[in-house]
Amino acid sequence: MILGVGTDLCNIGRIEATLDRFGDRFRNRVFTEREQHKAEGRPRAVAATYAKRWAAKEACAKALGTGLRMGIAWKDMSVSNLRTGQPVMHVTGWAADRLAGMTPPGHKAIIHVTLTDDYPWAQAFVVIEARPQA
Repeated sequence: MILGVGTDLCNIGRIEATLDRFGDRFRNRVFTEREQHKAEGRPRAVAATYAKRWAAKEACAKALGTGLRMGIAWKDMSVSNLRTGQPVMHVTGWAADRLAGMTPPGHKAIIHVTLTDDYPWAQAFVVIEARPQA
């Protein structure tokens, strides 16, 4: 069963301008070390990589049914990639608590995330699914 759906569209130029203006203060407030390493390792697509992850966090917060309020922190949601390149959403802290609270007994929550970018836009979709446990 579907527990939540979220989407977000982010302007890459806006993220690039924010990175130029606030630098590490912005990076460290919003993105985990792993996310920063991924973005900084893509010299031709740094801003686009951050923008996709920004969009994913916004989409995840929407799928959790809260938006970015109620105690959720940017770093409570993070994106990594499998070796195949598939993005994976991780939740910790308040976001993990919220996810556990919305998951029906006897089910396991799975967060699906997809990311795309086509300058000047980055987009993310998040679907939270509850699967019955065996």
